Amino acid sequence: MKKKIEIFDYANDIMKVLGNGVLLTTKVEDKVNSMTIGWGTLGIVWGKPTFITLVRENRFTKHQLEKNPEFTINIPYGDFDKKILGVCGTKSGRDCDKIKELNLTLETPEIISVPAIKEFPLTLECRVSYKQKQDMLAIAKENKKKFYPQDVDSFFHGSNKDLHTAYYGEIVSAYIIE
Repeated sequence: MKKKIEIFDYANDIMKVLGNGVLLTTKVEDKVNSMTIGWGTLGIVWGKPTFITLVRENRFTKHQLEKNPEFTINIPYGDFDKKILGVCGTKSGRDCDKIKELNLTLETPEIISVPAIKEFPLTLECRVSYKQKQDMLAIAKENKKKFYPQDVDSFFHGSNKDLHTAYYGEIVSAYIIE
């Protein structure tokens, strides 16, 4: 069962947990993949509620988003197993099926093709309305030094060579799985 919510009534809850990690879930054909993210924000773009997330160029999730520009943001709400964030933040969907490995419960989406994750019940269904690759020349020097020092291979989960693409996801549905 899903309880529809007004997204900005939960904005504080979402922003509080974002820095510790939420899941960005994608789906292409039968392949569902969840990746831990800690970068993102809520806002209004073109008069519509939007979740903006940044995904590194070499991530499997980016590959998925390029094929299907829809995603869910799955947010812990209440108690949850922190192992989920660990696995989804260190393993690649290229190499394993994280959904199966973690025994996550997929919930049928309301509007888009990407499922929600029951274990992280506060769900934002998003459809990409805009995307843009970062421009290295436009990144402040201190952020470039800290987040893009170019010393770790871009396929490693802790990589720092790749720039990010910002995905602006119009929030087309928001709910809590009960």
